[in-house]
Amino acid sequence: MDADSHTLADDQALVDEVLAGRPGAFERLVTRYQKLCWHVIHRMVRHAEDTQDLCQETFLRVHQYLHQYRSESALKSWIAQVAYSVAKRHLERKRIPIAEPSEADGNSLLEQARDDFDIESASIESQSAAHLHAAIECLPPMQRTILTLYHLEELPIGEISLVTGLAEGTIKSHLFRSRKQLRDALGESMGVAA
Repeated sequence: MDADSHTLADDQALVDEVLAGRPGAFERLVTRYQKLCWHVIHRMVRHAEDTQDLCQETFLRVHQYLHQYRSESALKSWIAQVAYSVAKRHLERKRIPIAEPSEADGNSLLEQARDDFDIESASIESQSAAHLHAAIECLPPMQRTILTLYHLEELPIGEISLVTGLAEGTIKSHLFRSRKQLRDALGESMGVAA
């Protein structure tokens, strides 16, 4: 069973087991959500060693603060929020900007944002996923993370807002800009007009 197929009741049962100190419960939680944690952090920091360290820090924080989880949202979202916060603090300590300076809010592009742009289809049509991943790596950390949460982890925009602390309109703006940058980059790398 993967992280996507768990209900809030499943999540709460696992949390209760961890909080009760049942043997193996925390290891099951880590196994269930380690891929999510890796996706969120690696998209932001891009260094495997840092990602590994930050994933460990994330799960230490999850263990430390699990008693604060209130099952109002999916455990997946709560853990993604912890991972996002850990990665964001890491980037801030290194003074690496997490968004482009001109992206402070960007709601003016909200009307133009499209949810029907399929990144995987675009990469297949553009020749290979390698070009897509290279283009994604060129995006600022915030955009890489939002794309990952939305397209790979399939979190709805409302949950991404909870994870990142950004307004839904700002998230839509980041998605729009990311998609445009990816279309442009894929068009350039493939020699095709976007």
